[in-house]
Amino acid sequence: MAEIVLVRHGQTEWSRTGQHTSYTDIDLTADGEQQAREIGARLAGRPFAAVISSPRRRALRTAEIAGLRVTEVDDDLAEWNYGRYEGITSAKIHEDHDPIWSLWTDGAPGGETPAQVGVRVDRLLAKAAKLLDEGDVALVGHGHCLRVVGARWIGLGTEGGGLLKLDTATLSVLGFEHSTRVIQQWNSGQ
Repeated sequence: MAEIVLVRHGQTEWSRTGQHTSYTDIDLTADGEQQAREIGARLAGRPFAAVISSPRRRALRTAEIAGLRVTEVDDDLAEWNYGRYEGITSAKIHEDHDPIWSLWTDGAPGGETPAQVGVRVDRLLAKAAKLLDEGDVALVGHGHCLRVVGARWIGLGTEGGGLLKLDTATLSVLGFEHSTRVIQQWNSGQ
């Protein structure tokens, strides 16, 4: 049975420092480019019926370096919009704004709510699930959004993504066991 392979983009300067990065369109670091090459080596020879990417440069560049031919760019795969928390670390948000804030339950002021992210991820998963009839599908995107993809795939709410750690330049695999949606592999590095 076909699978959905999640590819988190390689390191950027902001992912290295833990700054929330959604709409800010920054490039991969040199390490991030090397990570993308390693992803390509791990996926070498694996055919994909479709490769869907976030529109952000860091995701598109990861796909390019990894040798994945993007068949569609989809805004539904863009990172969670952090609104006024763009470029700020969680530690700084807790220190300066709200000591009990959680993206998973509170969303981002001036950005997206968990429900809004859940709606677009469900739309993306419906599209990807239809493509599985043709073969494996790769989704190239970002940490928080892909964590929601994993959670929603197995029937959890958007907040369930908070239970799924996802590092840069990792692969995760969503599939089936006896026609039940499962996470087959998660946060797999080199």
